Amino acid sequence: MKLALLGTGKIVHDALTALESVPEIQKVCIFARPHSEEKARTLTEQYGIPEVYTDYDLLLDLADIDYVYVGLVNSAHYSYAKKALEAGKNVIMEKPFTSTLAEAEEIRSLAEQKGLFVIEAVTNLHSAVTDHARALIPKIGPVRMVQSNYSQYSSRYDRYRRGEVEPCFDPALSGGSLYDINIYNLNLMAELFGQPEEVRYAATLGFNGVDTSGVMLMRYPGFVATAAGAKDSDSPGFFLIQGEKGWIRMNGSPNAPQSVDSCVNGETGCFAPEPYSHRMIEEFIDFARIDREKDKERVKRGLQTSVTVLRMAEEGRKDAGIHFGVDDL
Repeated sequence: MKLALLGTGKIVHDALTALESVPEIQKVCIFARPHSEEKARTLTEQYGIPEVYTDYDLLLDLADIDYVYVGLVNSAHYSYAKKALEAGKNVIMEKPFTSTLAEAEEIRSLAEQKGLFVIEAVTNLHSAVTDHARALIPKIGPVRMVQSNYSQYSSRYDRYRRGEVEPCFDPALSGGSLYDINIYNLNLMAELFGQPEEVRYAATLGFNGVDTSGVMLMRYPGFVATAAGAKDSDSPGFFLIQGEKGWIRMNGSPNAPQSVDSCVNGETGCFAPEPYSHRMIEEFIDFARIDREKDKERVKRGLQTSVTVLRMAEEGRKDAGIHFGVDDL
């Protein structure tokens, strides 16, 4: 599996750290815009990446790759993924998948037309902990309530309070708590329970109209679910499923749950696999497996989840009056 990495931000640093433990994936090159070229060259030296490109078209034309990893600002995901697919390259897309539902549906359609893979890099959907929780759901009887919380005081929030707006707090670039952090809760909801019947989003809005925290309410047949996410405050993370015969609790931040506690008909259980040294290793191992086995069904299911999440997120942010730059296009 030959990979080009797009970007030089924190998520790409994290990806490169994780990839050190996944030799099946070959790091062929890295792309950076001209003003970030020096950052890219530093990364090539640190991680042994052969080439740097500052021209994306040239990379797609010349680089010996079969996958592009899109680790750019949220608002750029759609355009860079689309261009990669048009050039015949598979895509690993960082979350959030795209900024809008229409973009997500177009990327899915284009990938299907081209016979290419698009896989969203959502860590909790490539996790043995999530798989274990999924298997327990039928045992707890009819689900009646789901609660989740992923809150983490952002290292950039103090600067935001001083009026310095970085991409994760910029609605013009599709930033905000819902798309940046709560999106992990939504992915678990969509993966485990599908599309809700109704979505509402109550948000705390900052001075530029971005949501610094918020709670999404989702109504499913027979139960309600809440997803809380905050970049302006901290809280222990969890994902809790309540049924008539018991409950399932995924412990830890929902982006990288560490264990599952459960109670089924009065019998308690705990599943706690040996943790990886970096939260992104497990998903890259799964990406390599999906490619090696040509697991089209897993890719198809993942794309359905990605589209469902974007439908939920878009309905939620519009309910809260959050306007993205892409809405003006």
